[in-house]
Amino acid sequence: MRCTRICSPISVGDWHTAGMDVSGVRQASAQDAAACIAIYRPYVENTAISWELEVPSVEEMAARITAARTTHEWLILEDDGQAIGFAYGHTLYRLPTYQWSAETGIYVDPDRHREGGGRKLYTRLLQRLTERGYRRAFAGITQPNEASNEFHRSFGFVNAGLYRRVEWKLDRWHDVAWLQLDLSGADDAEKAPGLIS
Repeated sequence: MRCTRICSPISVGDWHTAGMDVSGVRQASAQDAAACIAIYRPYVENTAISWELEVPSVEEMAARITAARTTHEWLILEDDGQAIGFAYGHTLYRLPTYQWSAETGIYVDPDRHREGGGRKLYTRLLQRLTERGYRRAFAGITQPNEASNEFHRSFGFVNAGLYRRVEWKLDRWHDVAWLQLDLSGADDAEKAPGLIS
């Protein structure tokens, strides 16, 4: 997840019961690929927030959306029928013992920050991952990015680790912080995981 805005906190761990209005958030389809690229392009080309060096093609983005929708989730935030953000979950590691963990990402149009849309979008994403049976969400955040760090902490994410000087972009090395959220809360500590739906 790469976010560039500071959000007011909700009660830590209450994101799934906060009753937040998630109107304007819908499931994505492959037809949303071009709109997602328009949102994503400035993050790839102008920042280290995205870990990519090249903007994906429409075909590649459509394939990513389809894959995420099959196993995790990909959501679109709209305002007056126009896509202004997207969020997704995908595989953390391709090992069977990690199947209950998801990595998340969120991108909001840079001109639409600080309007509350990112919070609505991420709330619904975390709800959907929980509904599907995922137990943990992980976010990798290029540092420094205190806005994204605080955004995640407002949902209850906690520090999980730091990869030092792991990303080379824009002519310098960047650290990547990893944050983790227990989607089910503390009540699942000793329970065997269920099926992912």
